[in-house]
Amino acid sequence: MQWLVLGLILFLGMHSVRIVADDWRSQMIDRIGLGAWKALYSLVSLLGLVLIVWGYGLARHNPVTLWVPPVGMAHAASLLTLLAFVLLVAAYVPGNAIKARLQHPMVLGVKLWAFAHLLANGTLADVLLFGSFLTWAVLDYRSARRRPAGQPDDDDDDAAAADARGARRAAAPTVATVVVGIGAWAVFAFWAHGALFGVHPFG
Repeated sequence: MQWLVLGLILFLGMHSVRIVADDWRSQMIDRIGLGAWKALYSLVSLLGLVLIVWGYGLARHNPVTLWVPPVGMAHAASLLTLLAFVLLVAAYVPGNAIKARLQHPMVLGVKLWAFAHLLANGTLADVLLFGSFLTWAVLDYRSARRRPAGQPDDDDDDAAAADARGARRAAAPTVATVVVGIGAWAVFAFWAHGALFGVHPFG
C-alpha cells in the first residue's frame, strides 16, 4: 500500500502545483526555463504513475474490503466511464463543441472516471486511488476556472491551449470526438482493462 500512496503523492502532487503553489511554479520556470520545468514535470509524473500502477496491483493481492457495492453499480460505472472517455478525447480534438462548452473536459472526465470506480469498488486501495483522483479533479477544476482564460496547464500543448481560447463549434470535430471516445472506451472495457489490470468489466 505504501507504494500506491507514494505514487499518488508524486503524481497528484506534481499536478497540484498550479493549485497550491502557482507563484512558486512561475519562479521555477523563470529560474530553469519552461522546457526544463516541463521535463521535470513529466519525469515526476511518470514515476508517480508507475508507482500507482505497481502499488495498486500489489494492494489487490491482499485487499482490505470496506464494503461490497451492489451489482447495479457496475452498470452505472460502465456508463459513466463511457462519458469520461468522450470527455478525455474532447480535450485533444481541435474545434469540438464539447471542449468549447466545458473548457476543461479532461478534468471533468477524470471526475467521472474516479467517481464511477468508487461506485463499483469498495476496497481500501480503491478508496485511496479513486478518492484521491476525485478530490484532485474537484480542486483542479475549481482552480482552472479561476485562472485567466486561455492560460494553459503544464500538460497542455500549444494547440490545445489555442483550441480552448477559440474553438469553433463545428459538427464534424464533435462527431469525431464522440466516435473516437466510444471506440476507445470499447477497446479499453472489452480488452485493455482485463489485460492491464486483470479485471474484466463485462465478464
